[in-house]
Amino acid sequence: MARDIGKRLNQLHTRRSGVDRLGRLAQDAANEILQKSSREESWQKRARDQPYTRYCLGAMQEVDQDYTRISVETAERVGKQLLEGLQASNIPVEFRLQGSVPLNVHIRGVSDVDLLTLETSFLRYDSTGRMAQSGLYYPSNKSSLEVLSALRSESEKILKAKYPAATVDTSGGKAIAISGGSLPRPVDVVPSHWYDTADFQASELQRDRGVFILDKKVPTELSNFPFRHIHEINQQDLAAGAGLKKAIRLCKNVKNDAIEDGKKIVFPSFDIASTMYHCDLNGLRVGTFYELAVLAETQRFLDELYHNSEKAKSLLVPDGSRRIFDSDEKYEGLRTLSVEMDDLAKEVAKEQSILLKYGGTDPSLGDSRRVLNGTYVAS
Repeated sequence: MARDIGKRLNQLHTRRSGVDRLGRLAQDAANEILQKSSREESWQKRARDQPYTRYCLGAMQEVDQDYTRISVETAERVGKQLLEGLQASNIPVEFRLQGSVPLNVHIRGVSDVDLLTLETSFLRYDSTGRMAQSGLYYPSNKSSLEVLSALRSESEKILKAKYPAATVDTSGGKAIAISGGSLPRPVDVVPSHWYDTADFQASELQRDRGVFILDKKVPTELSNFPFRHIHEINQQDLAAGAGLKKAIRLCKNVKNDAIEDGKKIVFPSFDIASTMYHCDLNGLRVGTFYELAVLAETQRFLDELYHNSEKAKSLLVPDGSRRIFDSDEKYEGLRTLSVEMDDLAKEVAKEQSILLKYGGTDPSLGDSRRVLNGTYVAS
């Protein structure tokens, strides 16, 4: 943990309030954020004389609901403009949100929203599924790559025409990034189409339905299961008494602040969420009353994976489609984050225990966790 905890507290507030991304917003939205940023959030009024504790509490909290609402509304607004333009080009589409915003594990007041733009005249399906075996699908003479490339090209034209004052960045492989102009939040438009898995054909539940998205840079199409991921994380979070999402936000904030301090951490947000999905739910559940227990379990689990690379590299993402640590770089990112979390746990524990603070030696991680698991922080 950086010794300049004041700097990290400022960065946390700046990130949560959206002040760090004013240049990506419409002027009126930027002014509104600046005005609102002067207000203290509830976490900033707690543990006044314990900055590490205050940082930990703030890093676990969800972003202000008004910020999230505006992000979702902006994505819907972009979707309406795309729908109008694509219908005029005889391309039928529907929209869904994916990523950290609908999952509510985003950590920024100004978060990019992933808007899946799904062409509905074409889909792929698992030929072994119930509906396929019943003859409910019809083969197409088109390919995913052909359909997605055309959808991407047309979407780029429409967004540039509909938002002439905005920045429409078409350089990304998987998404068209649009920001500024009249938009109060940035939006990432992701051209895609449905993939009806065998599970979906049996259940007809959206959580079992996959999508194919385009990677323009290759070019190729990639399968993705965003709704299964959201469902699985939500279910685990319920079982953990809302502790899982707190742990994910904590990891993401600590990672961002470590990077600001010059550390290299290649550990994508999706993989952070996937990793914490596997931690001890009982440990997180203690956090419903003793909030710092979420830090204790987060530190414990990351430390376990730090020392057990075989276990870490066996873990799968929640939808089961791949291993989380499919590169050495990601595993090194986890190890760096683990060290950061060790230091944070010790510093918070010292603020909560006179014995640890004045014990004369660096407290052990076990002693630090025991303090965190039994400390109530008044609100």
